[in-house]
Amino acid sequence: MGDARLDTADLAGKRVLLREDLNVPLEAGRITDTTRIDAAVPTVRMLRERGARIIVMSHLGRPDGKVVDALRMAPVAKALSDALGCDVKCAADCIGPQVEPMVSALRDGDVLLLENLRFHAGEEADDPQFAQALAALGDLYINDAFGTAHRAHASTVGITRYLPSYMGPLLAREVEILDELLEHPKRPFVAVLGGAKVSDKMGVIQRLLTLCDALVIGGGMANTLLAAQGFNVGASLRDRDLEPAKRVVAAIEHDASDVDVHLPKDAVVAKKLEADADSRDVDIDQLLPDDMILDIGPGTAMDYRGVILNAKTVLWNGPMGVFENDAFAAGTEAVGQAIVDSGARSVVGGGDSAAAAHKLGFADKMTHISTGGGATLEYLEGKELPGIAALRSSAPA
Repeated sequence: MGDARLDTADLAGKRVLLREDLNVPLEAGRITDTTRIDAAVPTVRMLRERGARIIVMSHLGRPDGKVVDALRMAPVAKALSDALGCDVKCAADCIGPQVEPMVSALRDGDVLLLENLRFHAGEEADDPQFAQALAALGDLYINDAFGTAHRAHASTVGITRYLPSYMGPLLAREVEILDELLEHPKRPFVAVLGGAKVSDKMGVIQRLLTLCDALVIGGGMANTLLAAQGFNVGASLRDRDLEPAKRVVAAIEHDASDVDVHLPKDAVVAKKLEADADSRDVDIDQLLPDDMILDIGPGTAMDYRGVILNAKTVLWNGPMGVFENDAFAAGTEAVGQAIVDSGARSVVGGGDSAAAAHKLGFADKMTHISTGGGATLEYLEGKELPGIAALRSSAPA
């Protein structure tokens, strides 16, 4: 991309291929969460105002290179149309003769949504022929899909070889906020980490140990770290392989003396994961063999609140327990409320954390909710994301 800027590009009358992440959850053909569609709307509106002819591309689910009727983009086109207040046509394919006449018919300000990119195996394979066929539909390309920037796919990487390519405002904002978090956080900087597996977030934990003033940890990740320290965590969700967790524990004990790392001292446990299950709060060293840790306990929640209230910057990535079940949501709710009450600059790292923030009513009180899941984690870890690298190395004419 060099120094080329989208805000100075001439877009009037141009066919703009816009990659968004509209991979929304569906149940029986109904969209259950429109967050990603809502996030894309300002970019599409801006392009309409500048007279572009907008061709939106996205994937939906995991059809593995085959046409899956349940994963067609028609419901997304309808939701996008409603959000924009204009007609959004949906193409029957994303390349080829069914699409080309629809593109040719576009007028300035029109919006066309292509069919699911992943119906073609060439998308995930970053196949040059598929990338060229996509590129042939447009005059320029904008990647606004941070949630897929960590994938080297035809619509995120391959296409940049054939068209002038720009970073969209949503993607640029993600990069700017995460860079600020990594490079210039106001201190104290506290990371709240949860979710299922240590192995998935080991790189992030090790990076945050070099950046943060404190870490508070819950969820399955805490269970695994406690097990690695020799605690009996009963029948709780944890990584089978404790070696990655033991390396993290060693890093905490030997390499991160300036970082306060907090693990649960008590937990809400039950014998089964059901709403009506008998649950109780126990000290972390008092679990029975058939106990499942399903949330941090109230003592831990109070301790975590104290740490978070002192923060000037908070990164939240992962719930403290099985927040989807109201019986085990108190820990996640306590952490979310503490982040709000702290007044800190708060960044929610996508995925389950974003779902928890929305479900528990904190979403509009956070500074930024990332639209990425895996992309956010990889960026925080310090990895170069292929989608962003491709934009930086391609130069518009």
